[in-house]
Amino acid sequence: MYLIVSRRIGPHGVDAYQIFEITPHRRQHRTNPLNQISHDHEASYAEPDMATRGPDPAAPLWRAAQLFRLLSCVYALGFQIAVNADLRLPALGWALFTVLIGWSAACALAYLRGFGRRPAWVIAEIAVVVLLMLSTKVVATGQWALDNQTWPTTLWASNATISAALQAGPAGGMLTGVALTAANEAVKGYVNVNLGRSATIVIELAVGLAVGMAARTARRAHDELQRAAELSAALHERERLSRQVHDGVIQVLALVAKRGHEIGGDAAELAKLASEQEGALRRWVISTDTEHDGDSESVDLGALLRRRASDQVSMSLPGTPVPLARGVATELDAAVGNALDNVRLHAGPNARAYVLLEDMGDVVTVSVRDDGVGIAAGRLEEAAGQGRLGVSKSIVGRLAALGGTAQLSTNTGEGTEWELTVPRREGRHE
Repeated sequence: MYLIVSRRIGPHGVDAYQIFEITPHRRQHRTNPLNQISHDHEASYAEPDMATRGPDPAAPLWRAAQLFRLLSCVYALGFQIAVNADLRLPALGWALFTVLIGWSAACALAYLRGFGRRPAWVIAEIAVVVLLMLSTKVVATGQWALDNQTWPTTLWASNATISAALQAGPAGGMLTGVALTAANEAVKGYVNVNLGRSATIVIELAVGLAVGMAARTARRAHDELQRAAELSAALHERERLSRQVHDGVIQVLALVAKRGHEIGGDAAELAKLASEQEGALRRWVISTDTEHDGDSESVDLGALLRRRASDQVSMSLPGTPVPLARGVATELDAAVGNALDNVRLHAGPNARAYVLLEDMGDVVTVSVRDDGVGIAAGRLEEAAGQGRLGVSKSIVGRLAALGGTAQLSTNTGEGTEWELTVPRREGRHE
């Protein structure tokens, strides 16, 4: 339970206090009201959809592609002037070339402005390019098609491959290259397997792969920078909240605890609760936020364990972080939590627990010791025989699943000590 005391100035200048009780659920951010505020802030940085995500990280590539489109149109114009007299239907050739220029202008405008950067437009471009390539069979003779490149030039047709690669990545670009090559072979009437004489398929695949990889890399780099900015903003917000908690709530809790002890009676219980929550909030303020980045592969085990400290649980942790794979650290922390639960339930009302974290390099060890009544010989086996498998499942089973060990040392009247060890190498792979 969290006890939050809020101080405000009443209508007559008199201090007024509001007390809120919040029952947290372990290992969920939203249960701590302060964490909820922080994560509401973090949620505002959630990755937007394409309609609201802002500038496309591949926009420079789209602009460069339109420059290539312009140059390919100039080349196609020169080709058209050179071969138009040899075509079977020269007038139709110029009419189709007018369509080519109009469509190229429309695509350039759509991609530069951004409204064309969607699958439907790219598919339409591929369809138009394929149809114009197939029109070679209409405007030219079969012999002309065999002796020349497919109208209106392979270079111009590559614009569709580039657009598909920018929109859908390497796979989309290469598939489009295959489609254009198939259209080229359909015009010529045969499949040319001599790549030395006809490298169309090689060129199209290379263009689709290279441009697609460039677009994917640009988007990944943009996403990483965006996540870094989100994380930085979230950490700044958490630091701000920590200062507010320290300057406001913690000081009020300390005041309530002090005055409650002075007054005594029923107020002493309130003072005890306020003192406990003051300690809990102080630990929250100084703790490292280990779950701010859901994509992170590792977390600081020490920060996880630090949250379990209380008046009855003492922590001895290294001064430097102890990084472990997220899944390993979470399971090890859960095993420690189970051991501390056993201390609270079975070690006696006045028992204290002591947690020691050691980073040995290749292994990480957590020792959980208490000064309680201990466990009688054979008691664990008896509990397992009765179907009570808390120790074997929650502690021993967890460590075994991680490739580690859980060693128990206990005796009646001498307390209990768990030594939980996990190998770091296995721990880095979830």
